[in-house]
Amino acid sequence: MATEKITMPQLGESVTEGTISKWLVQPGDTVKKYDPLAEVMTDKVNAEVPSSFSGTIKELVAGEGDTLSVGELICYIDTEGSGGSEGTEVSAPADKKAEQTEESSAAPAEKTAPAPKKDQDARGRYSPAVVRMASEHGIDLNLVEGTGQSGRITRKDLQKLIDSGEIPTADSKAVSAPVTEPAADAKQETPKPKEASAGGLKPISVEAMPGDIEIPVSGIRKAIAQNMVRSKHEAPHAWTMVEVDVTNLVEYRNSVKGDFKSKEGYNITFLPFFIKAVVESLKEFPQLNSMWAGDKIIQKKDINISIAVATDDALYVPVIKNADEKSIKGIARDVKELADKVRTNKLSGDDMKNGTFTVNNTGSFGSVMSTPIINYPQAAILSVESIVKRPVVMNNGMIAVRDMVNLCLSLDHRVLDGLVCGRFLARVKERLENMTKENTSIY
Repeated sequence: MATEKITMPQLGESVTEGTISKWLVQPGDTVKKYDPLAEVMTDKVNAEVPSSFSGTIKELVAGEGDTLSVGELICYIDTEGSGGSEGTEVSAPADKKAEQTEESSAAPAEKTAPAPKKDQDARGRYSPAVVRMASEHGIDLNLVEGTGQSGRITRKDLQKLIDSGEIPTADSKAVSAPVTEPAADAKQETPKPKEASAGGLKPISVEAMPGDIEIPVSGIRKAIAQNMVRSKHEAPHAWTMVEVDVTNLVEYRNSVKGDFKSKEGYNITFLPFFIKAVVESLKEFPQLNSMWAGDKIIQKKDINISIAVATDDALYVPVIKNADEKSIKGIARDVKELADKVRTNKLSGDDMKNGTFTVNNTGSFGSVMSTPIINYPQAAILSVESIVKRPVVMNNGMIAVRDMVNLCLSLDHRVLDGLVCGRFLARVKERLENMTKENTSIY
């Protein structure tokens, strides 16, 4: 038998860590290669970790709720191999990111291997995430009792202390515990405690009063918060709005929605029409399909539209790839499939990658005006507000009831100026106001 390691995989672009939300196996279970071992939650997506080997689960190193960096050990699996004599267990190779249990390699085949001994040095082996978290909260790691493998201190241990308010501290705010054997990717100086959050202000302390409800912040909610703060902190936001008469579009969509549902099996909403008008206008004004990159602006070739899909407790932004190459029906299909993936927890990391411009459907919950935060590092985001009937003065001076909608655009003023954004919105408006059965094909 040979013992192999399963480590935390990288489940998406820019994903650096994941949280074990649920183990799907237990020690002694037999698994095949690619069988799911655990459900993992990252700041971008929920996913399953597949087994890299066929064999028997030997030990679960990480517990449910533990957050581990990419590449960090999560479990051991015994596999059939030629690495050792029959009946002799081959211990896992040294791992700088997770403590190693001490096993006797000389145990005879007919005897049971001795139980792992507690690694007395494990307390001094801290992952980068633990060191950073301790630094931020002024926790003296010498005074913390770890519950991880061999007494190792985990982020979950520190979070419990923070939540309880009973934080063991040294005389200074800096973490004084020596790092005797750092993780491989932690070969740097121990970071100093953060003096302030983004924007230069220290986080305030809010005391929970009797009757208050404390809601833990999920990894996804933390990621949303961090990205929104970064976007507002780094990108100088500007905002503009146009109102659009979509009476013709409303009549057109209402006239075809019944046939479309019977033919395609799902509803066609207004959003695909708006996205189609946006992507056609982005081809005319590619400056809006750009990103700020410090010393240069990168104008993206592909037009990949990010859309916001909300659940009860989180907001996901999956991407319609190459939206300019799709018909209204093709966009409608992608919108439905991505929304279904979000609501059934089947969204993959690839579904969230490479967005270049965001269209946000705030009208779905009745909003008539909003100032959206840019989906960093994109250069702009467009909110489609609610379509409402309003009295409008027509060109002939008569007043008529029309279907009107506001389009609200937030832009990164480092990349874009008002002139190009005004022209872009004017073209989106023109396209939408001229969407009729005669000149617009769904297919």
